Formats: sequence, C-alpha cells, structure tokens
Amino acid sequence: MLPEGRSHVRRFVLGMILSVLAASAAMAQTSSQASSQASAQVSSQASAEASAQASAHTSADTLAKVRETGRLVIGFREDARPFSYRTEAGEPAGYSIDLCRRIATAVKDTLALDAIEIAFEPVPVGRRMEMLTAGTIDIECGSTTHTLERREQVDFTLLTFVTGAEMLTRVESEITGLDALAGRTVGVLEETTTERGLRAALRTQMIDATVETFDRHETGLAALEDGAIDAYFADRILLLGLASEARDPSVLELSGQFYSYEPYAFMVRRGDHDFRRVADGALAAMYRSGRIWNVYDDHFGGAEPSEMLVALFILQGLPQR
Repeated sequence: MLPEGRSHVRRFVLGMILSVLAASAAMAQTSSQASSQASAQVSSQASAEASAQASAHTSADTLAKVRETGRLVIGFREDARPFSYRTEAGEPAGYSIDLCRRIATAVKDTLALDAIEIAFEPVPVGRRMEMLTAGTIDIECGSTTHTLERREQVDFTLLTFVTGAEMLTRVESEITGLDALAGRTVGVLEETTTERGLRAALRTQMIDATVETFDRHETGLAALEDGAIDAYFADRILLLGLASEARDPSVLELSGQFYSYEPYAFMVRRGDHDFRRVADGALAAMYRSGRIWNVYDDHFGGAEPSEMLVALFILQGLPQR
C-alpha cells in the first residue's frame, strides 16, 4: 500500500509548494503576537547571543583539532534510515554517512595528512546541538532540517536533501488527513521540526488529537503497528524506509499529503568557517560531477528523485573557481 516514488514526483513538488504557502499563512496570523514578545526579549537574547558567539569563535576550529589529533568525530543517528543508522553488524551506514566520509577525505587532503581516524559517535535526537557545541562531535551527519532558528546556535553545510513531513497510518484506520485525527492519538519523534509543525497544525485547525512523542522512530513504528497510536508523523523519505522494515508493510499506507518543507544539511559548530568551507567544497564537487547519484542509488534504489531534489543538486554544484 506504500506508493511507488516514480508516480509521485509532481505530487511531491506540488505538496512542497502548498506546504510553504500554508506555513506562510500561519506565520502571518501569529506575526503580531511574535513581534510583541520579541521586542521584550531582544536585549537579553542579544547579550546571550554575543556571549555564545564569543565562546564559539574561541573553540570552533575543527581543522586545527584534526591536524593536532589526527581524528575527526562524526555524530550519527542510529534510527534515521536510510540517511543514518546502525547496521546489524553495528556499523554506521546511510546516505548521510557516505557523504560525511567524503567530507573526511576532503579534510585529510586539505591538511595534507597521510590518513586520519574517523570516529563515529551516536547522537540522540534531543542532544544533537548540545554534543556539537560541546565538542563531543565535529559534524552531525543525520537527517537534520536546516532552520534559521537552529542557526542561532550552529552553522550548516550546503543542503544535502529535501523532503517533507507526511503521515503513516494503518490501512484499516481509513485516516486520510488531519481532520480525521480528531479524538485520536498521533506519534512523532521528540524535539524535531516535525513535532513543532504537527502541534502547530493541530492547534491552528482546532483538531483535538493527542500527541505522543518517541525518542526513536522504531519505537513509534511499533506503537503504530500495535494500535497504541493511530498515525505516525515523520519526513516522507524516512517513513518509506521505516515502513519497509515493518512486520507487514502491506497494512501501512502514506497519506499522500505533505505538511512541511524539510531541507536537510549537516550541522557544524558556529563560526567554524574553514571546516564548513571544506565540507561545502566536498559536497559541491559531488553535485557538480554527478557522483551524488551513485550515493543516491545506493540508498534509495529505484525511487525517482523529486524535481526539487534534482534542482537542489544542480543549484548547489557550486564552481570551484
């Protein structure tokens, strides 16, 4: 019951456009309230931001750290298949992991080192930015959405993927949209843009649904299969990978509607300009040469890429000179 990617390319792009328009309308409704709150907080936020910037600039030099230690620490998600996950053998794998391995190679070449150690550190979704800013990891390679709010704490590389949030349900539930969630329980991964977007959409449309959060996608899937929740929200590409691992994928279906716009990128420490430039250069070279499609095919098989994703790779294949 899960749709084939090749028949949904144009629906994907249209869904993205409608999602952006809907988000803009929602933002317009709340802008007056937000501005009054913002004016009251501006001085304290400015002071805190200045302090954070000063701290970041004194510690954000990953290239110097790698030159000294010979070690680059990559933060990865264990449950964000097919972007970042742990295999049955315990090894990190995924689309994002492959791209970050290429970034590590670019770091080695930039520093003219014979070799560097690549260490992988699992990161809980709620501690991604904390572990990065604390120096526990040097780059976060998962499925993190690049947002302006997050850029107050971290920097991002070039975009690596684009998708949108969707809803996975049991076929028997006959849930076709948000309206059908009234009186039901829906699940979502905690501390994500999807959770915030879901709560905002339910509130705006005055839909009385219970939201239950999970710390891992697999736990949410199990709750959906067991009937503990009626729907599970996540980015569409993640739901496709998640559903393929279900006990019986045929009893699950996607809503076919997009509820958000989710541009992915890798997080690096704020102010770590030299490292970000090396990472961006590695990604741009992949996009420019077309080698990105080999990585895409390795992890998404025969799924037709959306027109928006094709455009992303073309537009971000920045020239070297």
